[in-house]
Amino acid sequence: MGVLDHIFRTSQRGMPIFTHSNSTMSIMKHLLAAVAVAPLALGQFCEHQWEGTFAAENVEKRLQARQNAAAPPLEIVPLIVNGPSSNRVDLIFFGDGYTEEEKDKFFEDAMTLTTNITSGQTFADVLPLMNFWAGFSASAESGVGVGGQPLDTVYGLYRDGTELRGVYYDKPEVARAACDSTDACDYPILLGNDPFYGGLGGTFTVTTSSPGNGASVLRHELGHSIIGVGEEYDGGTVYRGVNSAQSPNSVSWKQWYTDPASEPNVQRNNMPFQAYPWTLLNTTRSWRAAFSSAGTYDTHMLQFSVSGVTQSSDLLVEIDGKDVGWEVNPVIGVDRWIYNIKFDDALSPGAHELKFTLLNEEIEGSAQLCNAEILEYGEVYDFDEFHGIFPTFSASNRTTYRPTNDKCLMRTMQSVDFCDACIEGLWLSLMNPLSLIDNVTQVAQPDGSTNVTLDLLPLAQFRQVPNNHAETYTILWYGADEDVVLDEFTNSTSALIDSGTTDFGVEVRFWTEQVRVDRNEVLVLKERYEIEN
Repeated sequence: MGVLDHIFRTSQRGMPIFTHSNSTMSIMKHLLAAVAVAPLALGQFCEHQWEGTFAAENVEKRLQARQNAAAPPLEIVPLIVNGPSSNRVDLIFFGDGYTEEEKDKFFEDAMTLTTNITSGQTFADVLPLMNFWAGFSASAESGVGVGGQPLDTVYGLYRDGTELRGVYYDKPEVARAACDSTDACDYPILLGNDPFYGGLGGTFTVTTSSPGNGASVLRHELGHSIIGVGEEYDGGTVYRGVNSAQSPNSVSWKQWYTDPASEPNVQRNNMPFQAYPWTLLNTTRSWRAAFSSAGTYDTHMLQFSVSGVTQSSDLLVEIDGKDVGWEVNPVIGVDRWIYNIKFDDALSPGAHELKFTLLNEEIEGSAQLCNAEILEYGEVYDFDEFHGIFPTFSASNRTTYRPTNDKCLMRTMQSVDFCDACIEGLWLSLMNPLSLIDNVTQVAQPDGSTNVTLDLLPLAQFRQVPNNHAETYTILWYGADEDVVLDEFTNSTSALIDSGTTDFGVEVRFWTEQVRVDRNEVLVLKERYEIEN
C-alpha cells in the first residue's frame, strides 16, 4: 500500500478510513480532492524543490542535533556486487513504509529498480565500479505520508502536499545512522513503498516503487547525488555542475561539441509559457492560460503532465481551439506522466490560448493537471544527439545553458541516457575515491625474483559484460630505478621483478572515449610497492 491507501487513514482527523476494497481510482479521487485549486502562478513550483518544514538547513540542523540516533535493525541483501566495498561505490536501498509482511516486496522492488537502471542503459557503462544492496527495516505503517505528515515509518518519508512530485524525509538522523552502520553505504537511497511518482536528490536519494516512474525518478535523482549537477529542465531553481553554464562563454563541455567550428552558438529557443498549477480538473470549467508568441521561431512543442487520467477520451487538450491530438500512456494508470507533443510549424505572432477540458465527470476529484509548458525552436537540427549550447529558463526566467536539447535524463525524465558531459562527470565522480588496482599479488620465485600480478578494476578487456564504447588500459612497470620502464612488461598485468630489488613501481592509466578531459588525473594511478619477501 502507498500514499493513496494512507492519506485518510485515521478517523480522528475526521476523514474516511479506506480499506483494501477501495479501487485505486476511488482512492485517488479522495486524495486529490484535498488539493486546493490555486490561481495560476508561472514557475510557482519546480519538481523537487525543498520547501515547507523540509529545507536543506533544517536537515543539517537535525543531523547535528541528533548525532546519537540508533541505527534501525537492518537485514542487508546483495543485489549486484562487482567487487569489495573497499574499492567500489556502494549504493544501498533503505526501505521505508514496508511492514514486516512486505519484506519480500521491498527486496523485489529494490531489485527491479536496480535492474532497470543498469541493464544496458543509464549506469550500465560504469556498473563495474558499483555495488547495489538492499537493507530492510520493518515500518509500523505501510506507505508514505502526505500533507507534511509522515506515517509511523523508519525514515519518515512524506509528501509536502498531495501532489505527485517531491518525497521528503523526516528522520535524516536515522537514515544517517543506518548508513554509518554498514560498510556498504556510499550513496543511501530511501525507497518509499508507494506506487506513485515522487523523489528527491541530495544527502539521501529518494524514490518510490512506482512501476511507471520509480526508475526514472531514481536515475534522475542519482544524477544529482553522484555527479553533483543541477537540473536541465525549465522552471527549476538550481542550475550548476558539468551540465550547466552561466553564459555561452563559460561552457565546460566544449570537448563534446558536435560542431566545434560553429560554437559558441546558442540554439534559438524560447519559452513563452510555463506553469505548475497542480490543480484538479473539472467538467464545468476548462483550465485556460493565455500566452503570446513573437512568431519568429520555426517549430514548437507542448509539454504537460497529468495524473488520475486513464483514457484519452477523458481529456481534451487544445491550443487556440485546436485539438493537439493528445493520447494517454495506456500503461501508466492513475500515476503522473509527462507528455511531449511536437509541432512542425511555427506559432503565429500574437496571443494564444492553452486549454485543458475534462470530459469525464467520474474522475473529477482525481484528474489533476500538474504542469504545462510551451517551447519554441529555431533552426531544425537532429537534436537527438547534437551537443552544443541550449538555453534553459529557470523559475524566475533566468537563462542558463545546457549541452543538449532533450537527450539527457537530467532534463527529460523518460530519457534513460545522460548527455556526454554528464556521463563524463559520472565516470570522474565514481572513479575519484577508487583505485584502478583491486589487488596486488607477489609470489617469490626459486631464483629470488618476484612475480607480481595486478587485479585491475574490471573495465576495458576485463569487463564481464562488454559495452559499446572504446576502452583500454595502459600499464607501465618500473624497477628499482623509478625512472626506468621495464619495457618487456608494458601493458601486461604481470611482471617479474629481479632478485635483490627492494621495491617496484606501477603506473596504470584507464582510457575511455566517454571521458575526454580528466584534469585531476582521476583515471591514473602511480604507485610504488615494497617487495614482501
